[in-house]
Amino acid sequence: MPAPLISPAEKVYITQGVESDCRADGRGRLEYRHLVLESGLLSQTSGSARGRLGDSDVLVGVKVEIGEIEHGQPNQGRVVCNVECSPSASQQFEGRGADEINNTLTLALERFVTGPQSGLDLAKLCIIPGQQCWVIYVDAMVMDCAGNLLDCIVMTTRAALFDTRIPKTEIQELDEGEYEFEVMDDVEDAEPIGNWDRLPISVTLYKIGDRYVIDPTILEELCSEVTLTVGVNKDGSICGVQKGAGGSINPSLLTEMTQTATTLGKSLIEQLDAKLIADDRVVQEKRMRGEPVNKLGFFAAVF
Repeated sequence: MPAPLISPAEKVYITQGVESDCRADGRGRLEYRHLVLESGLLSQTSGSARGRLGDSDVLVGVKVEIGEIEHGQPNQGRVVCNVECSPSASQQFEGRGADEINNTLTLALERFVTGPQSGLDLAKLCIIPGQQCWVIYVDAMVMDCAGNLLDCIVMTTRAALFDTRIPKTEIQELDEGEYEFEVMDDVEDAEPIGNWDRLPISVTLYKIGDRYVIDPTILEELCSEVTLTVGVNKDGSICGVQKGAGGSINPSLLTEMTQTATTLGKSLIEQLDAKLIADDRVVQEKRMRGEPVNKLGFFAAVF
């Protein structure tokens, strides 16, 4: 499995640029690359989105199906995640080379969209307590890898879950405490996922030299000694923190990095949600007028 390589001279150049707040592509330490999000692309899914952060390209599809209640959670639905890296995205992903990173990214995504830290109202996914519920299957495909994959995957997943609609169900009580339900076919009655806007995004900071950057390129990732991934919701609250790689972070720098992540994350969510809601409003107005809807997505200029 060929791994990306970087020469000592390139590493020194990138490190010195980061310390001078002038990265190789002209960005400052805390600037994102150009971000493009498109929602509602796949007609055969319950929700979908495509995110491009620089040259990193991710497609997320969401399917909603009826399943069994999970043991220990009789009144909640479930979210199941899977991330696959296309062999064409990088030479590292050819053959069985992607297995490890697929598992790592899948577990990381699950931590963001499952559990109480996700903010999702899983109780609304319950159909019959203790028996049946809606199961949300989130499948992410990495089509191009150019750095900062996790942040791109989480942002795209959040947009896909915004686009997802849950069919309405009608429950009838039978004899002896048994129930049956019927799924409504009318798409107009379908409802969005409860509290989708409470979903956090991930802000990953990469320590290079004595400073740190966000949204690195592949070469910048190779220069990083340690990473810090912070989950941030729309209120600017921290939903989770994870340190990666084998380096260390000074306590004072750790505090600074965490505060930076919360500030950037809250601002980014405000911009993305405003664009998502505005884009959806335009689509709904066109449908009401009977006009064709061409999904071109929207462009979010970040910072």
